[in-house]
Amino acid sequence: MASPRVLIGVLDRPGRERDALAETIAKGNFAVISAERAEDLPEETAMIVAHARAVPSHEWPSLTAHRPALVVSDSRLDSDLLKAVDAGLVDYIIEPLRHGDILRHIIAKVIENRHLAEEHARDRERLAELNESLETHLAMLRLDQQAGGHIQRKMLPPRHQTFAGVTCDYWLAPSLYLSGDFLDFQRFDDDFSVFYFADVSGHGASSAFVTVLLKYLCNRWLTEWEGKDPERLPSRWLSDLNRELLDTGIGKHATLFVGVIDHEERRLHYSLGAQLPMPLLVEDGKVKRLEGEGMPVGLFPGVEYPCLSCALPQKFRLWLCSDGVLECLPGDTLDIRLKELERLVRDCDGVAALREKLALGDVLDSEEDTVAGHAPGHDELPDDLTIMTLSGFEDDDA
Repeated sequence: MASPRVLIGVLDRPGRERDALAETIAKGNFAVISAERAEDLPEETAMIVAHARAVPSHEWPSLTAHRPALVVSDSRLDSDLLKAVDAGLVDYIIEPLRHGDILRHIIAKVIENRHLAEEHARDRERLAELNESLETHLAMLRLDQQAGGHIQRKMLPPRHQTFAGVTCDYWLAPSLYLSGDFLDFQRFDDDFSVFYFADVSGHGASSAFVTVLLKYLCNRWLTEWEGKDPERLPSRWLSDLNRELLDTGIGKHATLFVGVIDHEERRLHYSLGAQLPMPLLVEDGKVKRLEGEGMPVGLFPGVEYPCLSCALPQKFRLWLCSDGVLECLPGDTLDIRLKELERLVRDCDGVAALREKLALGDVLDSEEDTVAGHAPGHDELPDDLTIMTLSGFEDDDA
């Protein structure tokens, strides 16, 4: 089906010249209608071709208000020609009957530009609507993320809590509202306390959901534990969690360190899955990396995790850091950064001191600072960043 022809309105005094002008325009496959006044043209008229003599000079501005208009004249000396151009007409042409091809070409170009302008206006309107909708959805998502961050914050243990002479402190800064880093420290009974330190792959909501699963499973497993064979508990937890993550099919894995502190024997039983950097044990100004290695949790089925153990001295501080800390350290290689971390923890007496060394801002006393929206001192973190310390037993009265 052929598309309807564009309607062009010709304004001029009735007569042969107007008819000839209309015929000249019609050769361009345009529909043409002639009139003496613009108000006599139908609404669907797409463009006006007006002779300079047909329109009083004071009417040119109103003529161009709603449609594009082209002025024609038989002479360059026509005084109304300049007034018409100044009023905003798209173009002019002298002796249009002699330059019919040029006239039709100009008309076609004006119509094309008008269609493009209308299309761009519609696109801008649609874009404005989409942007408004996007802003609304982003605001809702931001509120959801903030609410999720608040809930995740409530899942963390209290800071500066002490069980049987061992004190736990930490600081966690997500790169987004939600974090893939998570930790916990719980008292089982007078003899044992249990802790874990996790870094789920990625960051944001999907990684944070895994931390919720981790919290639920570990709480359930802790209530099911009877306090027997503490040296086997960390390894069993990692194996069970490995299976749970694989069964969910969400494509997430984690590095994880699980420890059981035997307060009576002053011994740490632990297991780990691809923990980096390795936990650092500080005693009498000396730094020791805990031994052991294990596969990431949630990547491969049937993985067996090691059962490891080490003695805890009378006065110690155990440091656990997520790999986000390495981003804050100088050095071109991983080994250089790990050695720098060892040097820093040797000289630091707690989380606050290490934060200052890493230029991560001053520690606030509020619980809300435990999970920061952005780490102070950094406009944007490339990864979640978490620091955890366990120290003892110098305050133990036992």
